[in-house]
Amino acid sequence: MQTPDRLTAPLADRLAAIALGHVSREYPNKLDHVLNGPGDLRGPRELHPAFYGSFDWHSCVHGFWMLARLLRRFPAGAAAPAIRALFDAHLTDATIAVERAYLDRPLARGFERPYGWAWLLKLAAELDGLEGGRWARALAPLAAAFAGRFRDFLPRADYLVRAGVHSNTAFALALAADVADPALRALLRDKARAWYGADADCQAWEPSGDDFLSSALIEAECLRRLLPPAEFLPWLDRFLPRLARREPATLFTPARVADRSDGKIVHLDGVNLSRAWCWRALATALPEGDPRRSVARGAAAGHLAAGLPHLAGDYMGEHWLASFAVLALDEPA
Repeated sequence: MQTPDRLTAPLADRLAAIALGHVSREYPNKLDHVLNGPGDLRGPRELHPAFYGSFDWHSCVHGFWMLARLLRRFPAGAAAPAIRALFDAHLTDATIAVERAYLDRPLARGFERPYGWAWLLKLAAELDGLEGGRWARALAPLAAAFAGRFRDFLPRADYLVRAGVHSNTAFALALAADVADPALRALLRDKARAWYGADADCQAWEPSGDDFLSSALIEAECLRRLLPPAEFLPWLDRFLPRLARREPATLFTPARVADRSDGKIVHLDGVNLSRAWCWRALATALPEGDPRRSVARGAAAGHLAAGLPHLAGDYMGEHWLASFAVLALDEPA
């Protein structure tokens, strides 16, 4: 069977069904929750009435983002009524007030930094204008709080994080780049320049055993999103100078996933999907006639073929991988 290279209505319905099966599933659950005393021993639904599902808070948030994207793309799709009902129940003034208040806890300063912060802002951007904007208005106080956390944190963040997991700073900047606020976007751009602008001749020592991001390619995608083309393309020439020769070879070789019931090893399916996303996006930035365009597209196709068949089957991957499939299939378009 040919691997799809774009979202279609039937595929969107399949992906939506996966997400609708976990975004309101409370258990199993891995909380990012610091206990300050015995009174803090509370369950996910009480702590996070909007985003208590999907095994962890950030996966629930990007499950909601994916459903919002699918609803925007296919508003008459078979899953659309269920998505609307879910959003009406979860994205309310009352539930978001509880989520917002959680951030005021004394030990919640680092809650979901930076991965969850970025996904929440990306969700807010996707909801903007969708179905009259009622869900975006409900989410706005929480989005404003996380935007404020970026403004406070980035000037103090002297060092980047290249790990291929949640702490990766390039991924956070790339997702947060969807914000409409020009001042915040300028801050993201300036930090991307400061952190990555001098990088050259990337060796791409990846993947590690529990990566779900390509630290090399997400850095390139981050700068593609935030820098003007006249600045980005010379940077890419320096960063991946042998791209036309398919080097570094590791960036062109899909990761092998030995055990999809292992919550860390299954991250490698995410490496394949996130690489596909980055390769497809980078191809759009290269000039027509540039041989690197076909190289990038071929690499994207190979990684999509490796990742798309494994979006469901075991909850360790099922609670999050479909979101990365939508990044790969729809973001570059």
